[in-house]
Amino acid sequence: MTTRTVVYDAGMLVALLRGKPAALVVHHALRAAAHRPVVIAPVLAQCWRPDAKTVHAFSQYLKDCTVPQARGSAPPVRGSASTTGCVACARTFSLDSYKRAGAMLGKAALPANKRPDPVHALVVVTAALHGPAQILTSDPDDVLAYTGTLNHADIAVERI
Repeated sequence: MTTRTVVYDAGMLVALLRGKPAALVVHHALRAAAHRPVVIAPVLAQCWRPDAKTVHAFSQYLKDCTVPQARGSAPPVRGSASTTGCVACARTFSLDSYKRAGAMLGKAALPANKRPDPVHALVVVTAALHGPAQILTSDPDDVLAYTGTLNHADIAVERI
């Protein structure tokens, strides 16, 4: 069985904040995984709101996740004191990473009435860097359109 690094998109964070049972079960199960779920900074920025309820909920969920390159975030690998436990998390996005995401925006065969989403593209780039990986999302068709632009990326996409 392949162990996949899990990457959350905004849909997964929103599902957690709303108390969606499926999201809660998966998130709690991932507490046993060696690599914490990955939440990239743009996803966190999409979901963050400064109201007390959201801040409290995030304080509960983010301690179980890692936000690569964010000071104060939990280390990606449980039991590790730094990001050196995961090469993909230790690296910041490079100029090539952003170019790759931009190319995905132009090549993805998105569902009708959907607009290109740079955050979704960056989530897919993150998953590709961690491969094998699994993306938990509320928009699997969009995310699959971006993964479809990559050759040989080992990324599973699951609706939450």
